[in-house]
Amino acid sequence: MVTRRLPAARALVATLMLSCWGWPDTGQAAADDVAELRAELEALKADYAARVRALEARIGELESNVAARTAPPAAAPAAPYAPPPARSSNPTAFNPAVSVILMGNYASLTQDPATYRIAGFIPPPTGEGPGNRSFNLDESELTLTSNVDPYFFANLTAAIQGDNSIDIEEAYFKTLALGHGLTLKGGRFFSGTGYLNEIHSHNWDFVDQPLVYQAFFGGAQLGQDGAQLRWLAPGEYFLEFGAEAGSGRSFPGTQRNANSLASDALFAHLGGDIGDSTSWRTGVSWLDARSTGRAYEDVDQLGTPVTNAFSGTSHTWIVDGTLKWAPHGDPTYHQFKLQGEWMHRTEDGQLAFDVTGRNLVGGYHSTQSGWYMQAVYEFIQRWRAGVRYDSMSSGSPGIGLVGSGVLPLTAFPTLASASPERTTLMVDWSLSEFSRFRAQYALDDARASERDRQFLLQYILAIGAHGAHKF
Repeated sequence: MVTRRLPAARALVATLMLSCWGWPDTGQAAADDVAELRAELEALKADYAARVRALEARIGELESNVAARTAPPAAAPAAPYAPPPARSSNPTAFNPAVSVILMGNYASLTQDPATYRIAGFIPPPTGEGPGNRSFNLDESELTLTSNVDPYFFANLTAAIQGDNSIDIEEAYFKTLALGHGLTLKGGRFFSGTGYLNEIHSHNWDFVDQPLVYQAFFGGAQLGQDGAQLRWLAPGEYFLEFGAEAGSGRSFPGTQRNANSLASDALFAHLGGDIGDSTSWRTGVSWLDARSTGRAYEDVDQLGTPVTNAFSGTSHTWIVDGTLKWAPHGDPTYHQFKLQGEWMHRTEDGQLAFDVTGRNLVGGYHSTQSGWYMQAVYEFIQRWRAGVRYDSMSSGSPGIGLVGSGVLPLTAFPTLASASPERTTLMVDWSLSEFSRFRAQYALDDARASERDRQFLLQYILAIGAHGAHKF
């Protein structure tokens, strides 16, 4: 509006001036008219200048309002403390996720599974060998998981065995907001030592565990009733450290009538990526377990059944490594996994012979080791093939009763030096991530006597919530 009126005013002024110039000089009257016109012109200029200033002020006010609307809100002053979260009014907000795993198998074995024993090693109470012949209902898992609140996560896993017994595999809580990369776990849980130990059986790549796990941990995962603290370091690589303390309820420890801890563990894991197709993880772990009266069945030099028992300490070192490959990280059609672990165990203490009879006691020391290596390849979508090799060395134990001449070495046939080994082939087919069917064949030379040729068929079906698998 300002730009339109200013030219009109200039035209008016110019017309008046020309008119004045064309008129004859009339003296004092003409001079007065000129002065009056100049006054009017100055007033007109002042009026438009005031209007321009008013418009500029209005524009500035509008710009300020727009800036105020788009500016981020000012930070509120920090509260003196964080109030606890309000209880949810939704009664199903924290309902647990429920999952069920169904497993079963068929086994054809050339040797009697009731006599299976890994030669040269003090046997665990249970867990050695391929299981029973013919059709078997393997363990079925029932798992409930949920966030308790913003601070804790809880997990319960019950294993329903084929003999209708129920074992609580895991029942633990885990912190969610401890901060600084720290996570605290308490209750019953699988130990973080090694690689395979934390993986539930339905996620194994073979029907059974490696021989070294059967001999050193009793054919089941090493479990802890206690507490675990992990620290995940910030950085480009995966780096974590962990420590555990427990009651020692799992083999090679024993539950003791004592307030002291009977199982301690330390572990460290390091991992990373190589390009966009390959990832890796390696680790080292240390386990200290104490046992009292860890009994096992044997026969003496005359073939008479006896019960012997070990009391002392077991120190186990574990080194593990895993390599995974999938084209550009996509395992849909092809993937490869190479996995291996090496364990070294020393045991020191007392070995009691025939605890229900003569009950002779002497010193005992052993240094034993074992390892396995396995490779699994998905050659077409949903089909995988794998091979595994196990090897162990029992060494020559130092038995005080033998060294002192009280008993001959033949009185401890189970502990005679041996080098068990096994070769296993498998192929499996997964119609989806919730169903898998597997065939496995093994040449098992773990016994002190004849080779056991084992053929197994297995099914694994998952129902309900299905969480992400461990690396």
